[in-house]
Amino acid sequence: MQFKRLVALAGIGLVLINCKNDDSAKEIEEDIAEVVEEKKILEFGFNLNDYVVKRDTIRKGDSFGEIMERNKIGYPKIFEIAEKAKDTFDIARRLIPGKPYTLLCSKDSLEIPSTFIYQPNIEDYVVINFKDSIEAYTSKKPITYVEKTATGVIENNISETLDQKGISQVLAYKMADDIYAWTIDFRRLQKGDRFKVIYTDKYISDSIYAGVHDVKAAYFEHKGDSLYAFEFLTDSIKGIRDYFNDKAKNLRRAFLKMPVKFGRLSSRYNLKRRIAYYGNRVRPHKGTDFAAPVGTPIMATANGTVIESTRRGGNGKYVKIRHNDTYTTQYLHMSRQTVKKGDFVKQGDVIGLVGMTGNTGGPHVCYRFWKNGRQVDPFKQKLPEAKPISDSLKIRFLRHIKPIKQQLDNIFFLEAEPKKVETTITEDPIL
Repeated sequence: MQFKRLVALAGIGLVLINCKNDDSAKEIEEDIAEVVEEKKILEFGFNLNDYVVKRDTIRKGDSFGEIMERNKIGYPKIFEIAEKAKDTFDIARRLIPGKPYTLLCSKDSLEIPSTFIYQPNIEDYVVINFKDSIEAYTSKKPITYVEKTATGVIENNISETLDQKGISQVLAYKMADDIYAWTIDFRRLQKGDRFKVIYTDKYISDSIYAGVHDVKAAYFEHKGDSLYAFEFLTDSIKGIRDYFNDKAKNLRRAFLKMPVKFGRLSSRYNLKRRIAYYGNRVRPHKGTDFAAPVGTPIMATANGTVIESTRRGGNGKYVKIRHNDTYTTQYLHMSRQTVKKGDFVKQGDVIGLVGMTGNTGGPHVCYRFWKNGRQVDPFKQKLPEAKPISDSLKIRFLRHIKPIKQQLDNIFFLEAEPKKVETTITEDPIL
């Protein structure tokens, strides 16, 4: 490629030498500039053509100092870089094995690094530039959202229907857990039930698929009922979004049924339960246990404020949330908490990870539920519906969904692949 490029530029140069018309020469010079510009390889805000690029992943036991030393940077310089960068990103402690990094090195025989770029996930990256002065900053790769539509007719279950169309299973989870959790039992769908959905896929740098971002609207025919769902922002300050039907009725309840998405109900609330951990003696079990692997995200079952995030006795690491004057919930035996006292959390927010801290015979979350200061069985409570939409918001909501409902109604039930529609929205933090 480089040889062909040189030949092309040489040919243009000969034309320039023989060209007597100044205007023509300027036009050809501009063409040369365009050729060079098109060959730029831009990533992380750098033109990679200006460097020798070395890519690798963090190895087990690796430190920033060891990586730099392997690449000819001495420890006095390493210490200076780490000290000046730690306010932005603590590279001495936060490098995770298996995550990729990139070194931008000088284009000479020494190939000395001048920039270290670390990617904790596919979307974010950390840049530590030490070519002249030392600077560190975090950024995101350009994100593109592509709106798509899909339809399906149930033969056995929704997962199979989506899989046949090559659509992410995340869409099934969003419909089952986020939208229709209280109106449709997805374990009992009937053959012939059908759905239409408008959703958004997320892409990193236009090419890396990052999954289903959100669901804009859905329509489900189940047992002869037609169930619409439209996403709507009800609280811009707290960022609360809910799904409502076409009559502006909230589709969810105030509480989720369980605090983990992929868990198994392993032990119910039981005041006369015999517990093997305590020698098979009768001890009241005032919680509901959901077994799940260590590290499984634990979700807040309702909006509320964290009143405790600590570790204590047999509870191990836990989080306690006050939802209102009536209801409080608690989540025990975490491997770690991801929220602190005083944080406001929304329903579905991750507040910690499943673990085995405290008195427990296996990895699970013990979910405890208080009503009016007394621990009760959440499965025997008539849980309240979510807060209804206000009259002023209802007018805005009905106006907001009018074109979306028309778009949804105009989608025909086809067995075709989901189609890309209208426009894409790109977020480029550099721009």
